[in-house]
Amino acid sequence: MTERVMTENEQKKEYLQSYQVAKRDVTRLEEQLAELRIGKMSPGSNIGDGQPHAHNATDLSEYAVKVNELEKEILEARYLRILAYQRVRNCIEELENEREKMLLTYRYIRGLKWEEICVKMDYKWRQVHRIHANALKNLKMA
Repeated sequence: MTERVMTENEQKKEYLQSYQVAKRDVTRLEEQLAELRIGKMSPGSNIGDGQPHAHNATDLSEYAVKVNELEKEILEARYLRILAYQRVRNCIEELENEREKMLLTYRYIRGLKWEEICVKMDYKWRQVHRIHANALKNLKMA
């Protein structure tokens, strides 16, 4: 099996994308918690015979443990998201060129698509990608 070596630009992009990845992790965990709560609140969610059933204490305690564990995971993921934001933001702010800062902020902090960046910056696709390439070249990773 051959191992692919990442180029310097690929490493920089992955580093810059770490904030968006952290945001998605938090969202995914929050959605899991919401689904868990909705599933527990719906009557007869565990038994599909349509008859009312009493929940026993172990079901509720298992549910409480799952909710508690998921809430802890969410808190940790939120903390990691904040750290990722600070690292990426500081890295971008080190750039001297304001257009490069703006473009990287739109792309990697705000998560905009290339088309949206073109509209916001009032540049053509090719110009945006040229600025992006220069920004990556000038970027110093922490």
